[in-house]
Amino acid sequence: MSDRVEPVVVYTDGACSGNPGPGGWGWAVAPDGEPCGSGGEAHTTNQRMELMAVLEALTSLGVGSEAGAVQVVSDSTYVVNCFRDGWWKNWQRNGWKNSKKQPVANADIWQPLVELVNSGDVRFRWVKGHSGDPMNDLVDALAVAATPAPT
Repeated sequence: MSDRVEPVVVYTDGACSGNPGPGGWGWAVAPDGEPCGSGGEAHTTNQRMELMAVLEALTSLGVGSEAGAVQVVSDSTYVVNCFRDGWWKNWQRNGWKNSKKQPVANADIWQPLVELVNSGDVRFRWVKGHSGDPMNDLVDALAVAATPAPT
């Protein structure tokens, strides 16, 4: 028998009606969708909502304090590739500037997210969006439902 504890698996997603436009984010823990959370903003982008979903999920799950291992499942290559390929390391080293010496988009969310991920045991896995994965469909629905109506 193994002492290995399986990670908490949390699915995250962001949505935006127009880009930019009103947007929402959602997260839910597999396999049954509880706990979960969602929220939205009146004027945002899809990428910001993808990031907010992960930040809110990890914060809610207590990463960096009491949480054990967490696997984040996202259909956002923007999120997954950043951590898989270590984009954030160069951004951080370069004072949150990208390879073109421009400010990193969404650095106000990336910075606390990177800090949170590095404070715990967090791994990322990509899932194809809108491919019939029930948990991915659930968090997509949470994000869409949290999107404020256009004003």
